[in-house]
Amino acid sequence: MRLNLKIIMLLALTMVLSVVSGFTPTAAASAVDSGKILFVPLDNRPITDKETRQVAEKLGYDVVVPPDTLLGTREQPGNPDGLWQWLNKNAPGARAVVVSTDAMIYGSLVASRNHELTQDTINERVERFRSFHEKHPGLPIYGFGTILRTLLSATHSGNGMEPAIYQQNAVMLRDYSALRDKVEMGQATKKEKKELEKLTKDILPAAMEDWNHRHGLNYNANKALIDLTGQNVFTFLFLGGDDSALYSQTHYETRHLREHGKNIGKTKLQITSGSDELGMVMMCRAICDDKRDIPFIYTTYNIGKGRNTIPKYCNEEIGIDVDNTIVAAGGMQVPSPERAELVMAVNTNPDGNTPDANGPGNTIKPRKGTMHFVNLVKDMVNKGYPVAVADIAYGNGADNALMNALHKEDLQFKLRAYGGWNTATNTTGFLIGTGLLTKWMDKQARDELMLTRYLDEWCYQANVRQKLGAAVWIHPGYSQSTGNLDGARDFASQQGTEWMKEFAQQNVNLPANLSLKNLRITNPWNRLFECDIDF
Repeated sequence: MRLNLKIIMLLALTMVLSVVSGFTPTAAASAVDSGKILFVPLDNRPITDKETRQVAEKLGYDVVVPPDTLLGTREQPGNPDGLWQWLNKNAPGARAVVVSTDAMIYGSLVASRNHELTQDTINERVERFRSFHEKHPGLPIYGFGTILRTLLSATHSGNGMEPAIYQQNAVMLRDYSALRDKVEMGQATKKEKKELEKLTKDILPAAMEDWNHRHGLNYNANKALIDLTGQNVFTFLFLGGDDSALYSQTHYETRHLREHGKNIGKTKLQITSGSDELGMVMMCRAICDDKRDIPFIYTTYNIGKGRNTIPKYCNEEIGIDVDNTIVAAGGMQVPSPERAELVMAVNTNPDGNTPDANGPGNTIKPRKGTMHFVNLVKDMVNKGYPVAVADIAYGNGADNALMNALHKEDLQFKLRAYGGWNTATNTTGFLIGTGLLTKWMDKQARDELMLTRYLDEWCYQANVRQKLGAAVWIHPGYSQSTGNLDGARDFASQQGTEWMKEFAQQNVNLPANLSLKNLRITNPWNRLFECDIDF
C-alpha cells in the first residue's frame, strides 16, 4: 500500500514540477550525480552558512557559496552588488539556486534592519531576480526572506543591530504595533483602543517616522517578491516573520502579505514565522525537487497544549508553522508512523510556556510531560521508526531533563536527527529540513550532524554558555557595555572548548565512529550567543 501511494505521489510531483518549474522527467538527478547547488546564505553565521551547507554536502552535492568577504557579519553588511555578480558568474552548470533575498537586497539579516537604502535601490535589486531568471530560464530559484522583526524590549536588540532610536522607544513601539494588530483583527477592547490613541501621541515622532518608513520598505520588497513568485520567477518563495509575536507589527505584516499572495498555491509560496532556519528548509526543498521525491513525515507532540503551543518569538501555533514548513521543505504529512520516512516528535511543555534555556528551571529533574515524551520516543525507536526530536520546551537551548533522560535510555544516537536551538521555529524548521534528507544519508553522516546539534544545543547553549558568560564578564578584555568578546575571544574559545569536552564526555554516549579528540569551538560573531564547532 505504501509503495503504491509513493508511486502516485511521485507521478503527481513530476506533473507539478513540469508545470510550475519548467522541469521535465528527463532532467531528474540520480543519487550518485548530485550536481552543483548555488547557495547564498542569510549571513556568515555557522548555522545559516556552514552547517546548512554541510547537510547537503553529506548527500554528495557540490554546494558553492560566495566568498566570505561578500557575506554579512555582525558588524558589516554583505555586498549585494558583489553577490549578484557572483551569482551570475557561477550560474552555468548549477542544478539549483538557494538564495537569501535579504542578502541580495540589503546585504544580510542585520542589514535589513539598519540599512539606509532608498526605495528605488531596493526596487532595482528586487527586479534583478527577474533578470537573472530570464538569463537562466531553466535554473530553479528557491528564495527565502524575512519580514522585519518587532523588538520585544529595550534590550532585545544586540549592539548596533537596530537604530538606537528604536531601542529607546522599543516598549512603546511594541505595544503600539500589538494594539494596532488587535484593532484591525477586531479583538481590541475599548480600553485598548484608548491606549493605542495615547501611544500614538506619546511615541517620539522621529522614532515613529523612521520605524514606519523602515517597515514599509521591507513590506514593499516582500510584496514585490511575492509578485515575482506568481510570475514563476521563483520556483518557491519562503518568507518568515523574524522574532515575532501573536500581536505585533511582524504579525500584522504577515497577515497582509498572506492576503497579497493568496492566489499563489502553497506549493510555490509559504509565509510563516522564523528566519535562521529558512535557508535549510529551502535547501531541502531544492534537493527533494531535484530527486523528484516527496518524503513522508509523521508528526506527534508531547501531552498538554502540544501543537497548539504558541512559543515565544512565534506569531502562530507551532502546529500550523510545522505543517506549513513541511510543505515548504517538499515533504508530505502522513496520518500514521508506519507509512512515514521520518517521525518527528516535538517536545513542548504541557502548559505551553517556552522559558529560556539559561533560566534556573532548566534542570535535569523531570517535569510534567518529560517521561511521557521520553517513553513516546523510546517506543517509536524500538518499533524501528526513523525518529527525529524537535526540542522546543525552552528557547535558546535544549531541555536538560529530556536530554539527561535520553542519555540514560541510550537513545541519543538511535535517533535520525535532533534540534533544540534558538527559537522554536528555528528548531523545527532546521530539523525538518535536515530530517527529511537523512533518508539519503548513511549512519556516519547522520551521526556527525547529530553530534554537532548535541554539542551546540545541549552542551553549549543550555549549559556551557552560562558558565562562560560568568567567566568572561570579569575578563579584562571583555566589553561589558556591548557584550563583545574582543580581548577575551581566545579565552572564550579555549575555556569553552575545555568545558564542552568535559560536559560531552560525561553526557553524550559517543558511538565508535565519532571522536571528540580534536574538538574546538570559536565565536565568529565576537559574542557568546553562537559558536562554531569543529571536531
